Amino acid sequence: MTRPTHPDAILIERLMDVLADDILPLTERAVKKGNKIFGAALLRKSDFSTYIAETNNEIDSPLHHGEMHLLKRYYELSDEERLPTSDLIFLSTHEPCSMCLSAITWAGFDNFYYFFSHEDSRDAFEIPHDLNILKEVFGLEPGQYKRDNAFWSSHGIVSWVRQHAPVEVRDQFDTQIASIHSRYAAASEVYQSGKNGNDIPLS
Repeated sequence: MTRPTHPDAILIERLMDVLADDILPLTERAVKKGNKIFGAALLRKSDFSTYIAETNNEIDSPLHHGEMHLLKRYYELSDEERLPTSDLIFLSTHEPCSMCLSAITWAGFDNFYYFFSHEDSRDAFEIPHDLNILKEVFGLEPGQYKRDNAFWSSHGIVSWVRQHAPVEVRDQFDTQIASIHSRYAAASEVYQSGKNGNDIPLS
């Protein structure tokens, strides 16, 4: 396997590894309990190592989206353990909803990366609530919020691969993307087949 040498490609490869190795196993267990497929992780900017990984826990609280549950864990750390948000990369499996976007902002993160888009959540996973809320509450069509602003810059992993991946690693990145898609599709089937038995308001 060819290892990427471009700094951005090294980060993108690492983010997809964290998705597959740290977040997805948590999610695959959580969907069996009735939770949605969304998860998130924090990585150290210094070496891209995983700091915390979490997944959706909406069966305990409808506010515990993957990102919110991660932030809950982050703020439960002691002062000695908790790194500054400026030292961390925020990774979300799916483009964050309006609540999670606000939480990322209020927590002081200057970045986030996501794998699946809002449209993927709606079309591939039959979870349209992110786009419905943006439309009904904020009057925004898909993609109309500012993905780069005074608070943070956001980055779509798949779109970066499609537009910028070096030729020598493009095929293996595509293989990695396909594997992640396949595992999330399987997790989605588990969630969808059991969601009528949970008590999540927007299931």
